[in-house]
Amino acid sequence: MKPWMKRGAVALVLLAVAAAVAMQYVTQNPKAEDAKFRTAAVDEGAITQVVLATGTLQPVITVNVGTQVSGTVLERRADFNDHVTKGQILLRLDPANLQARLRQARAQLAASEAAAVLARATFERNGKLVGEGFISALTLDQGRREVDAAQANVELGRAQVESAQTDLDNSVIRSPIDGVVIRRNTDVGQTVAASFQTPDLYLLARDLRQMVIQTNVSEADVGLIRDGQKVHFTVDAYPEREFEGTVQQFRLNSASSQGVVTYTIIVDVANPDESLKPGMTAQTRIVVSSKPRVMRLPTAGLRFRPDEDSLKIKGAQVAASAASAPVSAQEKASSDDDGVLIATRSGARLYRVYTVGEKQVPKLHEVTIGIANTRFTELISGDLKAGDEVITRTAEAAGKK
Repeated sequence: MKPWMKRGAVALVLLAVAAAVAMQYVTQNPKAEDAKFRTAAVDEGAITQVVLATGTLQPVITVNVGTQVSGTVLERRADFNDHVTKGQILLRLDPANLQARLRQARAQLAASEAAAVLARATFERNGKLVGEGFISALTLDQGRREVDAAQANVELGRAQVESAQTDLDNSVIRSPIDGVVIRRNTDVGQTVAASFQTPDLYLLARDLRQMVIQTNVSEADVGLIRDGQKVHFTVDAYPEREFEGTVQQFRLNSASSQGVVTYTIIVDVANPDESLKPGMTAQTRIVVSSKPRVMRLPTAGLRFRPDEDSLKIKGAQVAASAASAPVSAQEKASSDDDGVLIATRSGARLYRVYTVGEKQVPKLHEVTIGIANTRFTELISGDLKAGDEVITRTAEAAGKK
């Protein structure tokens, strides 16, 4: 036989062997598009459980600076973003009316003091006359009353002077803390009135290098929140950066909006470069639990529930549990069975997950779970092992997406 004929014969034999192997593979392994379900494997890895919430960045301490007296702004010495120290002058009000009231109060005090001196001298003189029998004791008692009344008028005058002096001092608005001006609500020439409500002149923040996030967490998640938990968050201003914080306080005061009950969580945030600004919206992830290596199954598998048609073959239901009990009996075992949580075992909740059994029929597995997130759920107990494929959805549902 010629060499080219030998090579041709060998090629034909190899082609026939490859065709046979391919045919056997196709027979034993249907195409993915012919499968009824989509699956994901059970594996080992890390799981981090978080609570998602949206909050607002705020300074730790803010102070609204107002005024106790009315007047026209005469001078302004602090503006937006200015750093101020405690006692520093922020603005001055026109003191003319206040100075006039102070002079009036001082004049009234001087008149009261003069009246008190006269009343005391008259009382002392009448005391001598009573002893000599020239006037009655009643006249002396009236003199004593006039002395007391004059002294009271002196005290009233002193109080009015102090009040007028205090109002004059308050016409100079000073910073109550060391901080930075966040907001200014007045300008030179503006008249502020403190008759019924204290005017809001400035908003000061104590230190922008330390801030807090005030975020609301739904009542379904508050049982997972603890002081000291780590928080990761992002802000729209720096989408490429991730910041960190710590849960500082869980406030018991709840709020309800459209039937949803939430609680306020305060998160401490370090801001050494002051890149975070007051009022920014923070997308937070509160880390409530983390395990570096556990057996885990796809969370979508816990939500899958097969329909009756998937469990029937030629009119007969196929055994689905490891104990070969009919699925219909298990589904009717409890009147409140929701198809996912089916029972408890030794105080642990049992959940249903399914793998693909013979002839593409879902096979039931009862498992207990631990921490979870949107992708993975910790597998604590059950007959599943690493590599097992858990049904996450039907092929039809996957195709629609």
